[in-house]
This record gives sequence, structure tokens and C-alpha cells, in this order.
Amino acid sequence: MPHPEAEIVVARLDVDREAAHALAGSLSDEERQRACRLRFARHRRRYIVARGLLRQLLASRLGTQPRSVELSYGAHGKPRLAPGSAREDLRFNVSHCRDIALFAFCRGREVGVDVEAVVPMQDADAVARHFFSRAELLAYRALPPRERERGFFTCWTRREATLKALGAGLQSLSSDLDAPARWDLRSFSPAPGHTAALAVEPRRNA
Repeated sequence: MPHPEAEIVVARLDVDREAAHALAGSLSDEERQRACRLRFARHRRRYIVARGLLRQLLASRLGTQPRSVELSYGAHGKPRLAPGSAREDLRFNVSHCRDIALFAFCRGREVGVDVEAVVPMQDADAVARHFFSRAELLAYRALPPRERERGFFTCWTRREATLKALGAGLQSLSSDLDAPARWDLRSFSPAPGHTAALAVEPRRNA
């Protein structure tokens, strides 16, 4: 368990046609329209499965039906339960990479999650100089060469998870390089060749 007060669900998005069709039945009209706008069939199918699974998971925690879950979106597209639509203050976030999807849930505290495939990046050092804090950059540069690839994505997912928890755009985090240090962050590997991070809003002082 990455965090004692948050729940992580790991799922595969490449399901069979029958399962995808069943999940599609729970989508809202807006979600169906968005799926139709995606160019590639694989992306459309994965989007449908991810949204259908999210609705199933939310419904099971709220005691309702998947299609009855009402969602709204922040300025940068972060989904949340529509105000007044549920009795519980359940916060959530979603991330997927290839066919790996992560769903994070937390009651009463903002949460963000990010998953990435660990792959070679020619411009990793330049990206690190621009987005990492001084402490992060020093730690990254101190890693042995064989560990830098995973080290880069470990730090990157922590930044992305924080950004998603905040519901902010990338420029917000690049202008506040120390923002992740103020969140409760956990890194983990949800599947071989992938790394992920969970960001949970810190408790407010009484």
C-alpha cells in the first residue's frame, strides 16, 4: 500500500471486446463524444475502458450505479465528483501509460497519480535541469549511469502526480520547483518496466 489513507487500483486497459462494450455502456454522452474524437482505435478503446473502470470504482465506493456518477472538471481538466452529487468527500485521480491504468482514491484530501514507462530519453538531462528542484537535480546527477534512467522517471512521476493533485498546468509546477516537497509522495512500480508516484495532500495543521 503506497499510502495508509489512499487507495490505489491497478488495471489493464487492453480487455476483450465484450468487456469493453460492457464498460462503454456506463459512459456519459460527453465521454462517448470525446472517445469518438480520438483518432486511433486503440486509443479510443483504452479511453473507454479507463473511463468505464473509473465509473465502476467510484460507484462501488459511493453506493450507486456507474452511469449515475456525476463528474465535473477543473480548469486543467482534472475530474472530480460534481458538487452536491455525493454524500462522501471522495477525491480521485487517474493515470495510464500504454495499457497500464492507475486509479487513486482518498477521502477528504486531494490526490494525484502518475505512471510512466521507463524508456531511454535523449534529452533527460535537459528536462531535469528545467523542471527538477536543485535538490532533485543534485540527487539525479549523483546516480550511477545505469540508474539514471529510472531515477529520472521516479522524479518525473512525483512531479506529475503533484501537478495532477493540484489540478494545475505544467507551467505552474515549473515555476514552483519545490512544490512536490510539500506533498506526501510515494513511489512504486505497478508493473514491470513502469514506475509510478502517488501524491496526497498533506494534513492541515490543527
